[in-house]
Amino acid sequence: MTPRRERTLLQGVVALVCIVPFGASIVGILHGAAWLQGDPATNMDSHFRYLSGLFLGMGIAFASCIPDIERKGGRFRLLGMMVVIGGLARLLSLVTVGMPSTGHLVGLGIELGVVPLVLAWQTRVARRCRT
Repeated sequence: MTPRRERTLLQGVVALVCIVPFGASIVGILHGAAWLQGDPATNMDSHFRYLSGLFLGMGIAFASCIPDIERKGGRFRLLGMMVVIGGLARLLSLVTVGMPSTGHLVGLGIELGVVPLVLAWQTRVARRCRT
């Protein structure tokens, strides 16, 4: 197999695999936990632990930006976008389902307030360090 053919095959497989997270996330954002089937406690625990693992990975990725933060703009913005999209999904829950606990409201403030400000600050620092 040529390198170009292998690249094309990998791109196709990744595109197919993306269908699962796109579909599950859209259904989850629109319907909340109601779409989970089977034992609610087991499914919620599994989903909660999975999301906690994602948060841990995001935290590690954010921390990896600390050294040379002025040069990690692409990674930093990608991670920040993930947080903001999560915050928008959380805001949809607040509007459609009701007021969550204080901890979730604090998270919402960080996701839609603090993170965009820190992203803008990182951009400023990157610009200032280039000159």
